Amino acid sequence: MKAILKNYRQSPRKVRLVADLIKGKTVVNAKTELNALPKRAAFPIETLLDSAVANAKANNGITNIDNLVVSNVTVNKGLVMKRFMPRARGSASRINKRTSHVTLTLIEKLVEKKAKPAAAAKKTVAKAKKVVAEKE
Repeated sequence: MKAILKNYRQSPRKVRLVADLIKGKTVVNAKTELNALPKRAAFPIETLLDSAVANAKANNGITNIDNLVVSNVTVNKGLVMKRFMPRARGSASRINKRTSHVTLTLIEKLVEKKAKPAAAAKKTVAKAKKVVAEKE
């Protein structure tokens, strides 16, 4: 369950700040955090998260998104557009306009039922013994 965003026009260093915030969180918690985040990269990553959830539903048949967890978000360097700015005395300096490739991976984490504490289990066993003793 994966979604990829290619050539997003923001530097990878800035996008990683947002991507690292949602690693390991459930989809619902990640969406909530991205909605509240004032960074520019929050909206495209939220859209990417929605795309990954849609891929999970369509390709893997997952119906309950509460079990989905963001397992990994990688932000890699994309194309670098080179532009030039005129400078003093007829020279020029290069301006690098960086892009990012973002890959978001989801996994389905099954929620296990909590086991009864040992004390509660002992009480249950004691009650069962009493019921058996009364029947005999």
